[in-house]
Amino acid sequence: MTGRRSRLVTGIGELVTCAGPDGGIAPDDLAAPADERLGIVPDAALVVADGRVAWVGRAVDAPAADERLDVGGRAVVPGFVDSHSHLVYAGDRAAEFTARMAGTPYDGGGIGVSVAATRAASDDELRALLAARVAEARALGTTTLEVKSGYGLTVEDEARSLRLAREVTDETTFLGAHVVPPELREDRAAYLDLVTGPMLEACAPHARWVDVFCEPNSPHAFTEAEARRVLDAGRAAGLGLRVHGNQLGPGPGARLAVELGAASVDHCTFLDDADVEALAGAAATTVATLLPGVEFSTRMPYVDARRLLDAGASVALASDCNPGTCNTASMAFVLALAVREMRMTAAEALVAATVGGARALRRTDVGRVAVGCRADLAVLEAPSYLHLAYRPGMPLARAL
Repeated sequence: MTGRRSRLVTGIGELVTCAGPDGGIAPDDLAAPADERLGIVPDAALVVADGRVAWVGRAVDAPAADERLDVGGRAVVPGFVDSHSHLVYAGDRAAEFTARMAGTPYDGGGIGVSVAATRAASDDELRALLAARVAEARALGTTTLEVKSGYGLTVEDEARSLRLAREVTDETTFLGAHVVPPELREDRAAYLDLVTGPMLEACAPHARWVDVFCEPNSPHAFTEAEARRVLDAGRAAGLGLRVHGNQLGPGPGARLAVELGAASVDHCTFLDDADVEALAGAAATTVATLLPGVEFSTRMPYVDARRLLDAGASVALASDCNPGTCNTASMAFVLALAVREMRMTAAEALVAATVGGARALRRTDVGRVAVGCRADLAVLEAPSYLHLAYRPGMPLARAL
């Protein structure tokens, strides 16, 4: 630790490393069972130096450090990696949610309400709203956030959304192809030209990823051919690929994501056997990111995560925190839903919310507690990670 300020975090009743007990399970090791990957260390401690984990082990073996933090017997897990969120927006859609609970189906059309409110908001207003949402996520245990644009849908508004998002995270995603905005619904070709031309040019410097809502079941979203064009253009601009796919019904999104080597295909609500087979075959490349908070908020069927896991697909959990279809940033709630509704074990859900999210962002430095990784930790007001699913809705996790 010479030359670096170090901090000993001790008094950890249960440390979950998500890297195996000795930190040796790599994030891309898809063969490691979730129970083995957890790497639970009782009566643990760790040393942090320069924002990185420098040592992990039993508290009785801990080396000296410059500072000491005792967490009083609480459990510690890797900070949640939320690889899908839409946090740059103004206004709310509580009335839409209420109508949906009364039986109105979701088709993507409500996005236009958020677009209008976001366009009308000032930079300072959006910045303050974004900062508050990030603070909420951290207070709930999330330490890595992907943030998309998609509520501006003009060159200027998409670019400023990404500039603001870049102030809070490096994981920024250009989603100009969220829906076709109302003013151009009669000229989809013109909007596609805008997204793949001037809008992409303005947004690419502020983004790491490009995404598209590939959903033929919605008149507001994009067909397979349109989505392919958006993704090809984004890749040519140097961006990594992500896909919203198979949310509202069977469709081409999952297989398009696999074909193009996208890092993640998100939602995956309606998958046929060929989709599952494709995702399993591409497990080392393309993650199936599941968003059960959306199913909770739309009354859509929950994904059968067991089917994906048993087939060998790589699975992540994320919040999809957004104003319309899932207005929560609680990854602990998402994890509980996955256990209750999607046939995941508590271990599988925690791994999907940490290591899985990291894979979906192609990151090896987050989602695990291992020497050299970022010291992104969540402390639980509980003795064990099992309480995350056992006590749903409780504010158990916070970023440390």
